[in-house]
Order: sequence, then C-alpha cells, then structure tokens
Amino acid sequence: MPKGTKIQNKHLEALIELHNMTSAFARNIQHLFSESDLQVLLSTLKAIYFPYEPFKQRYGHMERAILSSEISGIDIRGAVARGVGAQGIELSETVRRMEESIPQVIVLLEAAVERCISFTGGSEADELIMALDEAMLQYISNLQETLKSLRSVCGVDNVVHSDGTKKDAGFDRKEGARIMDMVSEEEEWSIVQGALQILTVADCLTSRASVFEASLRATLARIGTSFSLSVHSSSLDQARLATDEESGEASRVGKASLDAAALRLSDLPEKARKLFNLLEQSKDPRFHALPLTSQRVVAFADTVNELVYDVLISKVRQRLSDVSRLPIWSSVEEPSSLPLPSFSAYPQAYVTSVGEYLLTLPQQLEPLAEGISSSEAGTDDAQFLLLSGCLRLLRGPPLFMEQLRGIHYITDRGALQLSADIEYLSNVLSALSMPIPSFLSTYHTCLSTPRDQLRDLIKSPDAGSQLDVPTAHLVSKIRRIALDQ
Repeated sequence: MPKGTKIQNKHLEALIELHNMTSAFARNIQHLFSESDLQVLLSTLKAIYFPYEPFKQRYGHMERAILSSEISGIDIRGAVARGVGAQGIELSETVRRMEESIPQVIVLLEAAVERCISFTGGSEADELIMALDEAMLQYISNLQETLKSLRSVCGVDNVVHSDGTKKDAGFDRKEGARIMDMVSEEEEWSIVQGALQILTVADCLTSRASVFEASLRATLARIGTSFSLSVHSSSLDQARLATDEESGEASRVGKASLDAAALRLSDLPEKARKLFNLLEQSKDPRFHALPLTSQRVVAFADTVNELVYDVLISKVRQRLSDVSRLPIWSSVEEPSSLPLPSFSAYPQAYVTSVGEYLLTLPQQLEPLAEGISSSEAGTDDAQFLLLSGCLRLLRGPPLFMEQLRGIHYITDRGALQLSADIEYLSNVLSALSMPIPSFLSTYHTCLSTPRDQLRDLIKSPDAGSQLDVPTAHLVSKIRRIALDQ
C-alpha cells in the first residue's frame, strides 16, 4: 500500500480475502507433511503466513481508521435549521436521525469484530477492544455535540453574541421571554414532545451498548477458550480437534484461521501472555469490555435528562421569572367612605398558567413511559418518575422558592393573594399525586393566618411539627410581624 494512502474498509477486506485463500492453501498442503517432523510443518506454515505479519501488527491502526471514517459518515446533524415557529419540526427530525444512527453504529462495531477474527483469528483482540472503545467515544461525542445544538433549538440555552460573549442575565431573560412569546402554544408542545423523544435515544443507546458489550465479552471468552486449547496442545491435530469442538465464532472463522493465530502467538510470548490475561478476565461477568464507553453512555443519559428537564420546566421558569416583583404584594386596600363587600382572592394568571401546563404534562409523558423498555417498573411508575423529575425543579430553590424569598415586603392584601396562588399550586401538585413541599405549605399557613394570630402560631409548642420554622420566620419578617415581643 503506497505511503500516505487513506486506509479504507476495502483495503482490509482485500487482505482478509487473501488471508482466507492462504488459509485454504495451508490447510490443503498439510497432508503432504504427514511423514515429516512436526517442526518442519510448523516452520512451513509460519513461512506461509509471514507476509501478513506486518499488516497484523498494524491491524489496530487500520481498524481505528476504518471505524473513525465510518462513524464520521453517519449524519445525525442533517436536519435543516428552521426559524421561530418551526423548531419542533427541526427537533423531531434531528431526534429521529439520532435514534436511527444507533443500530447503524452497532452494525459497524459488529463488522469490526468479524474483521478482527477473520484476519487475525482473535490474536489482536486487545487492539480490537481499544478500537471499538475509541469509535464509541467518537460517536457519543457527536451525540453530545448534537445535544448542545438542540438546547438552542429548544429555547433553553443562553443567547450568545457573534463574538462569543453572553449577554447580561437581565437582558438575556427578556430576550428569551420575547422569543418564547413568538412561539405558539402548539409549537411549545411540539418542542416538548420532541424533547421527550430524546429520552428514547438515551434508552436505546444504553440498551444496545449493553447488549453489544455482553456479546463482545462472550466472543472474547470463546476466543480465549480456543486459544487455551490450541496453543497448549502438543500437536496441530489436537489444535484442530479443539477448534472443531468450538461453536459460534470458531465455526465461522474456520480451523486454519485459529491455527494461524496460535502459530503467530507461539513466536510472540509476551503478547500471548497479555492477551491470555485479557481473555481470561473477559470470563468474569463484572468485566467491562468497553470501560470508557460504559462511562460515556451514562454521562450521555445524564445530559439528556438535564436537557429534557430544562425543556419541560422552561415554561414554568418563564411564568415564575418575575413573581417576586409583582406590585400586588405591596398593594393596600384603598380607603372608601362607602361600605364595600370583601371578595375572596383568586389565583393569578401566572400560577394558573403553570398549573394548567403541569396538569397537561402526564398526557405528554404517557406514550413515552410506555415505550421505555429499560424500565423495570410499570408504566405508571415510569411516568411518575419522569413527572417527579420535572417537578423537582419547581419544588427546589431555582424556581418558586427563589421567587418567594425575593419578596421583601407583603401587605395583608398581598398575603391574601399569595395565599390563594399557593393554594392553587398545592392543589395542582396534589392532583398529580406529588407531595406538597414543606416550605410551600408553611408559606400558605403563615400567609393565610391573620396578623394578630401568626405570632402565637409560630411560638406554639407544636409549631415545629406543623411548620418549617425558618420559613415561618421568613414569612413573619416580610409581613413585618415581630416575634420577640
């Protein structure tokens, strides 16, 4: 092969075809040495296979080049970029490409295993493992890059200038809100559906990678058994007998190929020792044939979960972004000379919008929960886990808790309104079978309690079992109620 030639699959396939012809020739002439000394036959066979040795030593390099080229040829970012109002279509197309690419990659890896056995008889199994691991890392890296691009498609990434600098947070929020306002509700749900489908990509990658690794581990174990019988046999007849008794890979490779591998390793004792150690380890169920791949698959699944949660919660985050600055909290009843009836407060638009969105989520999650094959739980359990993951951000400091803490002063009228808002949100969480966070229930209790009774409530002996005491003190502070009097 001329120097500088780009190694392609056809080059290795040509070598394999020639090697198969050579193996057939070696097998056909063995009967001519039936009366000769065994060492003469061994020397003859080694001489027959010797021209392939330089290529076998470079097998790992060739396989890496082939797999890298094939992985690069898989288009998972070919979806046409679309403007505002059509991101859902772009997202759906990209996710479809990602999911379809997974079985394509597995087929490429399986073909690499076949090439290794056909050409080297498994004697370069260590190089094969490294080549497979690197190929999977390259592929998962491509998936990760695609996920990054999908964040902007889903509208959950920060706006970045052409010079690479991010805008200030305040302007960024306004810009994001402006863009989201341009997206219709139908488009929002289209983006949600597309984001949920990314979970199936992570599930498919996890399951297919696990199955392939188990298959590879079994193949390595069979090769190890074959080598143990072949290399340590006292004659080629015994080696061929051991090969005949093998099933699976050994049957496909043929006796001559394994004989060639055993002959080769007999002249490479150090390589044989390391290879035998590796093949022996592969028989352990805890052995990871592709250790780096296993870690990256988990990391990819985590990144997918993060993206999906961000998409699902983006509308909630948008609606709650300015809650702490609403003027209603500091408003007071306007004095009137006429006796006017008092009315109960109704939940405001921001919280009803959030509630309606959360109540609709289970319908969006149901098809996905049914399709997640790796979940050992039932559909209801899978849906609950997905929903609870989405709602965890709502219960945590980044969202509603942060907004409530941002209210520095609230009047009695504002307390009545916020109490109504919290009660509505609590009812939504209850309808979703979600627990009510203690800080939320404490806020509601302390806001709905009349001013002259709040101090006694917080100071009561059983307050610690009914209230989150730090939160209760915070509410008394923003209501300007002194607890030390």
